[in-house]
Amino acid sequence: MTCTTCRTPVHTQFASPGLVEAIVEGGLDPVEDPRWPESGATSPAEYARWAGHLCGMTCLRMALGTGAPSLFALRDGALKYDAYTEDADGVIRGLVYAPFARYVSEVHGLDAVVHRDLSAAGILELLDEGRRVTASVHYGIRHPERPAPGRGGHLVLLTSRTADGSGVHFHNPSGTTAATRAAALPLPVFERFFAGRGVSLPGAPASDA
Repeated sequence: MTCTTCRTPVHTQFASPGLVEAIVEGGLDPVEDPRWPESGATSPAEYARWAGHLCGMTCLRMALGTGAPSLFALRDGALKYDAYTEDADGVIRGLVYAPFARYVSEVHGLDAVVHRDLSAAGILELLDEGRRVTASVHYGIRHPERPAPGRGGHLVLLTSRTADGSGVHFHNPSGTTAATRAAALPLPVFERFFAGRGVSLPGAPASDA
């Protein structure tokens, strides 16, 4: 699927877009996702263990455009750069921004810049410069009509301003519907979920139209 307002593909961090809601809100075990092999995972168990942590890799996959590596191939590359780590007890940590940016720049040739103190206005400036922004938000952003439960912990890819200039278009790897996977929100609403940090990337090439 491709966003109608930009040239950036829309992907989900779970292989079956139609099962995202059941997985993230209904308690469905990802091991039941029949399309798990499309992720590049080596087994249903590996897919189920990791997919919920790969919002950042999904953002990268969208940013890379058509022909991007599989989700787990990107994860494997990020692991080599310590953008993800695993504790002795198996707890997965990440995405860690600095090594992620090095990975993206050195392996995929994208000028990735870490922004540790990023305002909502700063997001608009980056978008106006033609960049896209992987931004830290609360996953509750898929329900913007509800109070924000917090800020941060999930990553979405901001692609452009809205037509009136007052809001942002973004792609949400854990969006439960087409409208929440390729979404648009007024900036003050987006800001309620935004943690004030992210990684900016170059804009989409014309070949991704």
